[in-house]
Formats: sequence, C-alpha cells, structure tokens
Amino acid sequence: MSNRPPGEKKPVLQAPLATEAITQVKRLSDKQPTTFIGRMKNELQFIRGRGAFEISIVLAVLLIGYIVASVISPTGFAFLNPNNLSGVISQSIPVLAILGLAAGILMIAGEFDLSLGPAITFNAIVFIKFSESFGLAAGIIGGILSGVFIALVNGSIVVFTRIPSFIATLGMSFFWAGASIFVNGTTPAILTKSRDEVMVFLFAQDFGSFRSQLVWLLILGVLAWFFLHRHKLGNHIFAVGGNESAAEAISINSKKIKLIAFATFGGLVGFASILIAVRTSSMQPGGSATQDFTLFAIAAAVVGGTSLNGGRGSVIGIIVGAALIELIRNGLLLAKAPGFYITLFVGITIVIASIFNKVMEGKAR
Repeated sequence: MSNRPPGEKKPVLQAPLATEAITQVKRLSDKQPTTFIGRMKNELQFIRGRGAFEISIVLAVLLIGYIVASVISPTGFAFLNPNNLSGVISQSIPVLAILGLAAGILMIAGEFDLSLGPAITFNAIVFIKFSESFGLAAGIIGGILSGVFIALVNGSIVVFTRIPSFIATLGMSFFWAGASIFVNGTTPAILTKSRDEVMVFLFAQDFGSFRSQLVWLLILGVLAWFFLHRHKLGNHIFAVGGNESAAEAISINSKKIKLIAFATFGGLVGFASILIAVRTSSMQPGGSATQDFTLFAIAAAVVGGTSLNGGRGSVIGIIVGAALIELIRNGLLLAKAPGFYITLFVGITIVIASIFNKVMEGKAR
C-alpha cells in the first residue's frame, strides 16, 4: 500500500538532459586538427602512411648525389646542364607522372590496364587525324574521348564478365595495337599543317626554365589530388579497391566505381597521348613505339607507394615515383650505360617497391 495522499501524482523519473547526452557523444570530426600546424602534421602522416614520404627521401638523396657528381664533373655527368634539366624535369617526368596517375588510380580501385601503350598509339593517331581534318579543338576532344572509350570498353569487359583485368586488358592490348594499323595503315601518322604556334604553345612550348608539359602536370596533379583524396568518389575508389565486398555492404556500387576509375584512367592516358604526339609530331601505328609506357607507368605507381592489391596509394607518391624513375633513367643515360640496364632497373624496382609496400601495409595494420 502507498502512503501517498489521495490525489497526489506519482513522481516521474526524468532522463538526462538531451544537451548533456549530446556533449558526451564523440565524433570523428572532433579529432580533426583545427590549427595550420596540426593540419600539416596530419597531412604528413597521411603521406607517410602511403609510402610517399619515404620515397621522397630517396628522391632527395638521389638529387643531392646527382648535383654533387655534376659539380665535380660537369662534362662527364652533365646533369645540371640547362638542356638536360629542361628535358627531364619539364618533359619526361610530366608525361610519365600523368600516365602513372592514370595507372595508379586504376590500381587503387583494384584493377589494371595493360593496354596503356597501344592505347597511347591509338589516341595519338585519332588526335592527329582530327587535328589535321577539323582543327586543334576537335583533335583534343577526339584524343581524350578516344582514351575514355578504349578504357570503358576494357572496363566493361572486366566488370561485367568478371575476367581478371590482367588477362582481359592484355588481350585487348593486341586488339588496340591492330586497330591503330586498321585506322591509319602501316605508315606513321604525321602532324603537318595543324602543328601551329597555338598547338606548340599549349603542349610543347619551351619557356626557358620549364616547358608546357610541367604546367599540365601541376594542373592535373592538383585535380587528381582533390578527386582522389578530397571527393566522395575518391573515397569510394579506395573502399572498392580495399575490400569490394565491404564496400558493397555499405551500398557502394562497385561496378559503377570501377567504370569511373577506368574512365578516369582513359582520360588521363588520352591527354598524355596528345602531349606525346605534339612533342614527336608523329606516331607509328602498331604500338611498338609506346609499349614501354605500360611498364613504366605501373612502375611509377608502385614505386610511389600504390598497392598492387588495391586500396592504397597517393597522388603525391605517384608523381614522386615517376620523378625517381625518370631521374635514374637520365642518370644511366648520362653515365653512358647500355640501354638494357634501364629495363633491368625497372624490373628490379617493381619487385623492391612491391616488397616495401607489403611491409608498409603490415605496419598500417
């Protein structure tokens, strides 16, 4: 029996105030740095976690060694020669870095495209033919869309048939090499009347201390960084490449994301094809002149910390990896080493970088 007087209401137990409950909730955003120094430290940890920091140290050591060797022997090792610096830093590195970004983004998504070399040939021929027939603007659009088309065809085969991309794109590499011969014949496609001052200024102009290719690398590098590291689609690419089943469990359409990664790959390869075509003024059908780009682009991504298993990599690391490969190639050429040493180096570099990436992945876990 209750001793409460008649008519008196039963006291109600009140829950903690909503504001108090909210203040006890911890959010992921609470751990984000708010100061400039804190953000820089967080970004450095981000870069280091993907191997870019370590490979940057290797690049810095190599550069110091080259500079010392060039100062000691300016004629025997002419690394500091302005023509050499302009050719390597402003011409060779940007093209390989853009191709490395293409291969790297696709590798982060968990896929490969071994038709990169023949695709460059086909895209360059489309660019040359369209430029000669319809003007520069049509040539640029045609060259880039050609790259996207080739990549989407390859990607559709991979995504919808579940054939491993390594096998599917290896077969398609022969197809696109033959397609370039079918489109242009066996004679080289040559830029003649369309290679005017505007085309050269945009894609191959020498400004003294740098060339147009370096400007394009900076632009595309910034866009790729925001896309891959600051955009939702970039996060989805990392998620699909890291664990496709887990990504689908949280409603990420893995097929759509992989096709986007293939299309991005194709667009970058198409643009790099234009840079190569304008620089050389011609392109030989069949893909024999561009087949090495496939190996070197994958090597740049791997050396820069991109995982061969997908889900790991960074834009900065890929660009640094491309710079390291081109500088070592340049050093071997300046040292008058036989040509096969370059291929030997790339093969060893891929193996060593893969081992290093495995070690870094183990530490990340």
